[in-house]
Amino acid sequence: MSESTFVVKGMTCSGCMSKVTTAVTGVDGVTDVDVDISNGELTVVSDSPVDPEAIRKAVGDAGYEIAS
Repeated sequence: MSESTFVVKGMTCSGCMSKVTTAVTGVDGVTDVDVDISNGELTVVSDSPVDPEAIRKAVGDAGYEIAS
């Protein structure tokens, strides 16, 4: 099992949290997603290493951006 944490810019409410969670859950290999809007953190758990670019794209498609 692998775990990665990202900082997402622009999340301010539970709707934001839901959009990001839904988008990232759809990435191949992702088994769990935790979004903390208070600090902007996205934690992704997967059964194998997940391409960070796939996570970045999913977050971008949801209308948000991962801080570099």
